[in-house]
Amino acid sequence: MNRRPKEFTLAEVLLVVAIIGILATIALPQLTEITKRGEDKAALSDVRNLRLMASAAVQSR
Repeated sequence: MNRRPKEFTLAEVLLVVAIIGILATIALPQLTEITKRGEDKAALSDVRNLRLMASAAVQSR
């Protein structure tokens, strides 16, 4: 007997696409916020490093 595997129906595919869309709308704003926080921390680290380099330059004179 030759049985074909069960295929997905259009409704099932649309449901999965809708769920993925809902999850994406929830996740994208949070991803943007996390990226912004990371950039802010990197900028603060750069400022700290510049301050240390300036302090070392003044002390070496």
